[in-house]
Amino acid sequence: MAGDYDVDHWIRDEDDHVHKTWNNDREPIRIVESGDVVRFECRDANDGAITEETTPEDLAEQEFEGHALTGPVAVEGVEPSDVLQVDVLEVDHHGWGYTLYRPGERGLGLLPEDFPEGGLHVWDFDGDVGHFVNGIEIPLAPFPGVVGVAPAADGDHDTAPPRSVGGNLDVKHLVEGSTLYLPVAVEDALFSIGDGHAAQGDGEVCISAIEAPLTVTVRLTRRSDLDVQRPQFRTNGPYVQTNVADERTYGTTGVSDDLMVATKQAVRGMIDHIHENYGLTRGEAYLLCSAAIDVKINEVVNPNYVVSAYVPERIFPD
Repeated sequence: MAGDYDVDHWIRDEDDHVHKTWNNDREPIRIVESGDVVRFECRDANDGAITEETTPEDLAEQEFEGHALTGPVAVEGVEPSDVLQVDVLEVDHHGWGYTLYRPGERGLGLLPEDFPEGGLHVWDFDGDVGHFVNGIEIPLAPFPGVVGVAPAADGDHDTAPPRSVGGNLDVKHLVEGSTLYLPVAVEDALFSIGDGHAAQGDGEVCISAIEAPLTVTVRLTRRSDLDVQRPQFRTNGPYVQTNVADERTYGTTGVSDDLMVATKQAVRGMIDHIHENYGLTRGEAYLLCSAAIDVKINEVVNPNYVVSAYVPERIFPD
C-alpha cells in the first residue's frame, strides 16, 4: 500500500512527542481530522536504552519504565462509543533490532525460572531478513506492538497490560495492509502508537520480539456505525513466520489441565529441540523462540489443554 496516499501529518519522535503511560488527561501533540493520514516515528520500546553495544550483563542494571509511545493524537469529533478505524498503510524498520530476556529474578517472560541470567541478541537487518546466529535467518514482517487509545479511567496507567481500548496487543498480523478497530473511551480518542517489532512469533515468549524503531503510517477514521467492545482487526497475515502457505514446520506440545503449564511444556520442548539439533545454546534458543515460533492452542474442550509450539524449518541453513 506504500505510495497510494498523501501524508497529512508527520510526527517525529521528539522528546515532547513521546510518553510512557496511558493517561486520558494528557495534552494531545496534534489534532487531526477523521480520514487523515499520519506518519509516526516510533522509538523502540525501551526508548533507546538498548544499543548495538549493550551486553547481556548490562540488562541487570536496567529498569523498564514503560513503552516509549508516540502521541497522543486527537482525532477531532470522535466521541466515546465511537470506533477508531486504524488502517496500517506502511511500516518501515530502521535497519536493526534486538531480542532480550531479563534476568530471571525479574519474573518476566514465560520461563524466568529457567534463565537466571539475562540474554540479548542484536539483529542486523538485510532488507526483509534478520540475521541470527549459526546462519539462521528470520524473514521480517514489521508491525507496531502497541496501538491504542486512552482508557476511560483517570490517572496514569501502565503500558504493559493490553486493554479493551487496545495498547500492548502484540498482534503480529497488524502489518502493512491491515486494519484495526478500536473502541473509543474518551473524547477525541487520544491515539498513541509504538513498541515496534520487526518480527515476532505468536506468544512473544521471552518477553520481547525483534524490538526495533519503526516509522508507521496510518489512516485514522471515525466510525460511528460500528459496535466494537474490544479490538478487532482485518488482515492478510502472515499466519506463519515466513508467510508461505505450505511451510514445513516442526512442532512440540504441552498437555495439562492448566493452560500456562501446557504452554511452558510446549516451549521448553521447542527450546530443547533447537538446542539439540541446531547447535544453539539454550539461551539462544529461547531468544529465537520469541522471534520465530508460534504458540497455538490446539484444543480446549477436553479435560486437558493441548498447546503446540511451531517453528518453520526453512529458517535454519541446510
